[in-house]
Amino acid sequence: MIDLRSDTITLPTEEMREVMHRAELGDDSRDGDPTVRRLEETAAAMLGKDAGLFVASGTMSNLVALLAHTGRGGEVLFDAESHIMRSEMGGIAALAGLFYRTVPSTRGAPDLAEIEERLSERLAPNKLATALVCVETTHNSAGGAVIPLDYLGRLRTLTNGKGIPLHIDGARVFNASVALGVPVANIARHCDSIGFCVSKGLSAPFGSVLCGSSAFIERARAYRRMVGGAMRQAGVMAAAGIVALEHMVDRLSEDHRRARRISEGLHAIDPRLTDPRLVETNIIMLEVAHSGTDAKGWISALEKHGLKAGAWSRNSLRLVTHRHIDDAAVEQAIKIVGSVSAKMRSHEKRPENAI
Repeated sequence: MIDLRSDTITLPTEEMREVMHRAELGDDSRDGDPTVRRLEETAAAMLGKDAGLFVASGTMSNLVALLAHTGRGGEVLFDAESHIMRSEMGGIAALAGLFYRTVPSTRGAPDLAEIEERLSERLAPNKLATALVCVETTHNSAGGAVIPLDYLGRLRTLTNGKGIPLHIDGARVFNASVALGVPVANIARHCDSIGFCVSKGLSAPFGSVLCGSSAFIERARAYRRMVGGAMRQAGVMAAAGIVALEHMVDRLSEDHRRARRISEGLHAIDPRLTDPRLVETNIIMLEVAHSGTDAKGWISALEKHGLKAGAWSRNSLRLVTHRHIDDAAVEQAIKIVGSVSAKMRSHEKRPENAI
């Protein structure tokens, strides 16, 4: 079975399993776990930040960042299709106690003129103060789109001018840095805080790291405890994250190349399925509205032929490459989707005068 549902299904490497077995341990929420501290320091150094905080997931990273920046008050600006809005179960309101306002966006990048219009330094009789601005790169719902560096620079200028912090949801930020061909710190320099996952394309089995200033991370550590994220001998898991950062970043380019190959192959079969120009990293969006069968029907048909995919909307699927997908799997995936597409096309409604 070729599994393209997500890069979250990646299994730890043999090196990760070995270092997890022999990791130096301590109580992370008391005296500190030395392996966790090493992961946090390594992550912070790579991103050019003062400090880091190991957390359970990207969702927890974003929630803790929201709390640490805002103290549960004010308005947060972000894209309507961001992970915070779409996939985090309303934690921004239910747990962080924040109001949010979505901003019209292009491929995950909120319109800067709209951001400028909506930024509010202080509470007004008819307007909430802006507590935080958030962006996501790579952008999941936008098919792994990378937010350009010049955009981040202009956004940072806007938020700095109003004294409002900027948080980057960088769950796949190392994919972004590889796609841009720059160190990840060149992305992180434009924000006050950034979180990233070691458990997606980097192949560690657990966790994310939130990075920012020392004062911010001190607050974030307290909020991590509030939401139940304090850990004990977490070095068992952090050890794999260190391997992920030291040895798994450069190979992400292979995932990007294979994603483009899949998109090009499917585009050649039917241009309505996917546009290779929109594939910047390891995510391909497959559009199936034209086929007369919705995403659930496609998923069922694909799995019968040996390929797992994920539904993204009623009429779109998401395919994600990762280190368990080699070139042979890529070519087989193209054949499977092509075969299913041909069957779907044969069922498309014919014109009334067709013979």
